[in-house]
Amino acid sequence: MPFRNFGLGANLLKAIQDAGYTEPTPIQSAAIPQILAGHDLIGIAQTGTGKTAAFVLPILAKLEMNHNGAPPTWRPGTALGPPPLRRGQGPRSIRALIVAPTRELASQIEENVRAYGRHLSLRAATVYGGVSERPQIDALRSGVDLLVATPGRLLDLMGRHLCDFSGLNFLVLDEAERMLDMGFLPDIRRIVRALPPKRQTLLFSATLSREIEAITHEFLRAPRTVQIGRRANPAETVTQFVYEVPKHLKPALLAHLLRQPSFNMVLVFSRMKHGADRIARGLEARGIRTATLHSNRSQNQRLRALKDFKSGAVRVLVATDIAARGIDVDGISHVVNYDFPAQPEDYVHRIGRTGRAHAVGDAISFVTPEDHSALRSLERFIGRGIARKRAEDFNYTATGPAGVTEARGARHAVPAPARPRPSVARPNGHDFRRRRGFRSGSTGRGSRWRR
Repeated sequence: MPFRNFGLGANLLKAIQDAGYTEPTPIQSAAIPQILAGHDLIGIAQTGTGKTAAFVLPILAKLEMNHNGAPPTWRPGTALGPPPLRRGQGPRSIRALIVAPTRELASQIEENVRAYGRHLSLRAATVYGGVSERPQIDALRSGVDLLVATPGRLLDLMGRHLCDFSGLNFLVLDEAERMLDMGFLPDIRRIVRALPPKRQTLLFSATLSREIEAITHEFLRAPRTVQIGRRANPAETVTQFVYEVPKHLKPALLAHLLRQPSFNMVLVFSRMKHGADRIARGLEARGIRTATLHSNRSQNQRLRALKDFKSGAVRVLVATDIAARGIDVDGISHVVNYDFPAQPEDYVHRIGRTGRAHAVGDAISFVTPEDHSALRSLERFIGRGIARKRAEDFNYTATGPAGVTEARGARHAVPAPARPRPSVARPNGHDFRRRRGFRSGSTGRGSRWRR
């Protein structure tokens, strides 16, 4: 079914053509008619299959229809048509709200909204934390048709009565399982309670457990379900491998693999923020341009890292799971699970960053002896075994501190971690640093690390 058969209107079809789309993906073919017909919807499809366009295009079509006072042209028998949408009580009423779990994903959705709506007279804005709120407040006060938001900043602005939802017609929960699994359920409930009960609610995710789906039914009314592929099955275009390696050799193995020319655009996942920084420093020491993406980075730093990765200015991007949902980059050749994911769902989303839009890609997981139980759980979750592989010409028997001993033929090595400075002894036997307020084992940045 070509896009024109949906009856989206000439302006949207022109934007779709400008974006280079020729025919809809399976999730778009299944979801767009249901949304145009006014149904609540649960959409489940693998990452990289076009879920964003599946809900943005029909929402923009219906907003344009209502904005212009008449429906766009559509062929007989298609689902799009009146009734008209609700009008707000004021001129600044928000008519569509898309909620996403991370800043990066919210920013990516807004980019898509602006690309698809480039020929429409509709206004869009994004609100998320980590940046100045002043431009976001100014946009809301000027009036917004479609708002993309993360839960925290949205609730903050709602608490100050800066969001008018009296005319809201659409609510989208994107990456719903991840958002609810991250502990946003109380926030989502607070947001939903502030919205008009008569609305169209859409929920999209790459994975959706039965338990989470049961919770989401409190937000939807008689939803239709569109499911493309198996619920927990990673993209079929992704080739998956496991490299069993001792923990102390993971830095050397990563550097060894990155010497291969085929590793031209690589996304590396670390479990912790400080681990991501350590991996990046080691790669930079070997002359491999690397950027990091995690919650300790400012929003400008995170946007710059994504920009440099997309443009090829850096070859490797090291990220944590908290930021993974916003990485929508075409052309990623390899995803490397440097640290094995804590949850099977995280694995599905991680490896979905490659093999996007029917392109091929490789997913590599480093597995230490401590990860074998988690690996077995993952294989049960996805319903298949993952092939084991050994790197050629790599010395798996090297010993020594992590990263000091490299593979055979390596020219560089990761510097060994700096040893603690010895105490400065005083004649009376007291430790000088403790008298100055130093505490043994303190990092100066807190004893616990968040992803």
